[in-house]
Amino acid sequence: MRQRNRGRATLAAAAAMCAVAALPGQAYAAGEPAAYTFAPGAKAVPGAEVSTDASDLKPGSVYRSSIKPGEKLYYRLDLDAATNAYVSAVVVPKAGGKVAYGDGITVSIRDSRDLQCSSEDARFEAAEFPHPIAAYAYRVTDKDRSTCQDAGKYNVLIERESKATSTPDAWDLELRYASEPKLKKGGAAQTEAPEDWPSASPTPPTRAKKEERHGGTSYYDATSLETGTWRDGIEPGQTLFYRVPVDWGQQIFATVDLGNSVGGSDEYVGNALALSLDNPAHGHVDNASPLSYSGKPASVSLDPLPPVAYGNRFTFSAGESAMRFAGWYYLSVSLSPKVAHAYGEKAIPMTLSVQVENAAKTAKTSPYEGSAGVFGVTQDDKDMARSGQSAPQADKSNTMKTVGAAGIGAGAVLVLGLGAWTLLARRRTAAAVGGPAGGAAGQQPYGGPPQAW
Repeated sequence: MRQRNRGRATLAAAAAMCAVAALPGQAYAAGEPAAYTFAPGAKAVPGAEVSTDASDLKPGSVYRSSIKPGEKLYYRLDLDAATNAYVSAVVVPKAGGKVAYGDGITVSIRDSRDLQCSSEDARFEAAEFPHPIAAYAYRVTDKDRSTCQDAGKYNVLIERESKATSTPDAWDLELRYASEPKLKKGGAAQTEAPEDWPSASPTPPTRAKKEERHGGTSYYDATSLETGTWRDGIEPGQTLFYRVPVDWGQQIFATVDLGNSVGGSDEYVGNALALSLDNPAHGHVDNASPLSYSGKPASVSLDPLPPVAYGNRFTFSAGESAMRFAGWYYLSVSLSPKVAHAYGEKAIPMTLSVQVENAAKTAKTSPYEGSAGVFGVTQDDKDMARSGQSAPQADKSNTMKTVGAAGIGAGAVLVLGLGAWTLLARRRTAAAVGGPAGGAAGQQPYGGPPQAW
């Protein structure tokens, strides 16, 4: 039994080490911006041109797909009559291609009669260069609505539109399907949108942190931030991702400051930088007006948005409606590849100022029954924001703790085993010397000493 436990501890350590080795990395050529890192567990799923051939999507899952110009692709959901379902699509065009104003996708969820539950567009607007963009659609239950309320099969329809001047390559898609937790019994959630909220940007804190944190390449490995001013650098053609925990009752504000060019050029590049905000379901919230660049310091900010509240979903403004849950909110910053023609391939210094206003409301005010999942903020989330860890870095840290614990456990078992063997050997030796029935002096206990692992 002792040796079996020792083996289990050793196997646990080995498994944990394998898990560390299996964590995904970023593969890209030296001198080139990092490619978009898809979630490592994303399952490849083809979109169907005929709805009856659509593949099923499962809640809590991430998928990879692709879409060609002009295609209309279907995916399938199996919904009950009570769950709010959200499906997001992240568009990832190939680097080096061309996109035009208005290119993009429309995501919609439809019932079995093809009645639309909701839809949202993700479009390349003034920032006409390839970079990830996102949109979501949802089916929410509402006693005052007659459509999309029954249990059964629903279709997710993704439609792509591209101009003739755009690169005709297929776009990669990252699809996520998330289910909102059940509401508390007794109607604890708001049923109307808040009427008033602070609509002016706050004064930046005078003692805000100013540290270096490099953005990730996707939603999956986005760098965690809290209130502060964070230094980074962004290369032409690159998109950097960050995430900020925003709890119930809190507001998020963000500003990007682009540094001046040291080379002395003052060439004007229109719509050079894009700043975007997405919610915990990867639904689009808002864009800042694209920032132009002429080699001098420049700045752009998101417009003020309402505090996070369940009732925001009842407003008619798409951006305000998207501030409907607590959780990680994602900021992405994209720099046009055209900047390289005037200012070279090197990263341009940048700061991202983030401010989360208001004290978080207590957990008792959460509208959900039980765990909120991705639609809530935990102490671990706050710790990651404080340390700057991304999700994979946090997973690696937890795995290394498991490796350490398993290693300590295996070592303790080995020490105990060796101690027991030594004690038994001494007793057998003493018996051999002092008693007539003893064996040869120094005889080892049955089986010999424990083998090294």
